[in-house]
Amino acid sequence: MQVTYPDETVSHFEAPVTAREALAAKGLLRSDVVAAKVDGQVVDLSRPLERDCRVEPVVASSPEGLEVIRHSSAHLMAQAVKRLFPETQVTIGPVIENGFYYDFSRQQAFTPEDLERIEAVMREIIRANYPIEREEWPKQQAIEFFRQQGEHYKVEIIEGIPDPVVSVYRQGEFTDLCRGPHVPSTGAIPAVKLTNVAGAYWRGDARNEMLQRIYGTAWASQKDLDAYLKKLEEARQRDHRRLGQQLDLFSLHPISPGSPFFHPKGAIVYNLLVQFIRALYRRYGYSEVITPLIFKTELWKTSGHYDAFRDDMFLMQVDEEEYGIKPMNCPGHCYLFATRKYSYRDLPIRFADFSRLHRLEPSGTLTGLTRVRSMAQDDAHIFCTPEQMDAELDHFVAMTREVYQAFGFDDVRVSVQTRPEKFLGRLELWERAEAALLRVAERTGYPVVTLPGEGAFYGPKIGFDVRDVLDRSWTLATVQIDCAMPERFSLEYTTPAGKPATPVMLHRAVLGSLERFIALLIEHTGGDLPAWLAPVQVRILTLTERQEAYGREIRDKLHQAGWRIELDDRNEKLGYKIREAQLLKIPYVLVVGDREAAEGKVAPRTRRQGAEPAVSLESFIERLRQEAAPPVPL
Repeated sequence: MQVTYPDETVSHFEAPVTAREALAAKGLLRSDVVAAKVDGQVVDLSRPLERDCRVEPVVASSPEGLEVIRHSSAHLMAQAVKRLFPETQVTIGPVIENGFYYDFSRQQAFTPEDLERIEAVMREIIRANYPIEREEWPKQQAIEFFRQQGEHYKVEIIEGIPDPVVSVYRQGEFTDLCRGPHVPSTGAIPAVKLTNVAGAYWRGDARNEMLQRIYGTAWASQKDLDAYLKKLEEARQRDHRRLGQQLDLFSLHPISPGSPFFHPKGAIVYNLLVQFIRALYRRYGYSEVITPLIFKTELWKTSGHYDAFRDDMFLMQVDEEEYGIKPMNCPGHCYLFATRKYSYRDLPIRFADFSRLHRLEPSGTLTGLTRVRSMAQDDAHIFCTPEQMDAELDHFVAMTREVYQAFGFDDVRVSVQTRPEKFLGRLELWERAEAALLRVAERTGYPVVTLPGEGAFYGPKIGFDVRDVLDRSWTLATVQIDCAMPERFSLEYTTPAGKPATPVMLHRAVLGSLERFIALLIEHTGGDLPAWLAPVQVRILTLTERQEAYGREIRDKLHQAGWRIELDDRNEKLGYKIREAQLLKIPYVLVVGDREAAEGKVAPRTRRQGAEPAVSLESFIERLRQEAAPPVPL
């Protein structure tokens, strides 16, 4: 048998060897090697090599190595849970970004103290350094084994596997169904930490049992783990739900799950974002429309959403007919386009709509502003000729780039998401649409990846992902080419030859959900919003009652100049007032004492630079015009 290594050297073996032995023969079995890659596939180090192949080591710090470590950490946690709570059933435990989780069925809720106990047992298992061994069993043997163990969820999983043989992994007294691969022993898990507990439905279906999901993270070294935990703590400090309350922006209430209440200050931020996009719409040639919130489901059946999206809609019976609250704008815009006749000279038509949308998200998935049931988008649909399509896509990219630059998003990546297994529309339309999106994606200048099968059921799309200060990825802007709805709604325009033709339909949004964008902005800035977007731009602080009249005079002048102002004339210490303004993330503070009142000046303070020399009010207003003006005239 011939084994080829990364440096293209070759070793010959007379008898079958394991991946571990093949790497050791070449001196590649370092202490941080946790698995092997055989012909591009990551496998256990104990995997036998039975034919000519290419072998390379997988080290702990590599992406593949971290995935193996995290997968093994999920098993490690499940073993510890079973030791402590034998009556608990284990279900599934996949790897996720930066960590892992395992779902458990248990009558009692896991507490923070339980997590500490589980972690302690995990450390014991690591010290025991149990070998992790792969075995292959006939499917029926596995079913009988797990049924005897009382693991009914495992039995359900195995019964759904079509293969006659399944793989299991043993470590100490613990056996789990798994494809692998895993680290060679429990002692090879370098650094692991449990983070939190949440609820999750079995198989993600709200009609099934609610399970308990324990999350954890694992890394190639304690140093890497500590750095990640520090980042997690920063994320907690930046959590938009915490800052939203602290800054009095929004609240959530069980009286309307998933539907945020925007407070006066939050409504200012919300409306300024809408005004910003509207200002760009004027420049980029969009026409804003207002469409109904409730439609007969006949509309959704025509568009194809009823079959694909019905479970996520709020439906009702009215006068013995079925109606639905709209979860998206596109079918209504198709109906709007069809209300009049268009010539090729009229195109492109760009309909923009800020209507509220409602989606019946499962209650267990609702999270602050990032996963809601009631939302609005900077949604628009473009109807154009095939010849105009590339230019319209470039037009959209230019607007997206301008918005991202305004908010300082400079780490942008693009994904092209192609035809899913179940789709509507003709195949040739899909192929042309995918080719067009690939062309425009390459022209953006951003890094591009293709995600096969992840497009919408009606068309392929481009997603623009931005990375925030914590290096988390958020998909914001999207553009899709619709391969189904124009034909399903019989949309037409007249060509230069006087014949009817079907227009191209583009779905696009730049901010996406306004609620989710606000969450991102709060967390990205830590609540320290750009001065043009801050609900209160300036707070005036008086030292004593003697300056109250001057404070009111300054407030009124700034207000008349168009700025958002608050006056704090409470009988409190100056340090207390300054600290409170800092916690509320107010960009500018003006301190007014006897000297400032006598000289007709103000003493500015900013969150970043602290106290500054006193200046005239006119000078300060000019500074605001320079530093706090919106990116475009609103």
